[in-house]
Amino acid sequence: MTDDEESQPLPPFAERVLELTEQIPAGRVMTYGDVAEYLEQGGPRQVGRVMALYGGAVPWWRVVRADGALLPGHELRALEQYRVEGTPLRSVRGRGPARGSGAAEDLPRVDLARARWDGG
Repeated sequence: MTDDEESQPLPPFAERVLELTEQIPAGRVMTYGDVAEYLEQGGPRQVGRVMALYGGAVPWWRVVRADGALLPGHELRALEQYRVEGTPLRSVRGRGPARGSGAAEDLPRVDLARARWDGG
């Protein structure tokens, strides 16, 4: 990113996504689709794009895939945060790594039934 790009204001949708991400309590998550639905704007891919471009300064690990799989390439960092925050996880032993994951082991997934936050 150039200095000029860093000085540019965030697009309004990106600001809304990041603000909501900061509101998700520790130990809870929203899916990319949940975020879009809550904001009544965009969709899961647009939310994912915002998180990929701008999410490093917010608790990015609290916005997850719809299957609860850990973010490919960031699995161990996310898992560490989930354990620190007490985020409910579920075992997927024997299923292998999540699609797109470079992990060499079966990692747990976020237990969406227990960890999902509805924004309320």
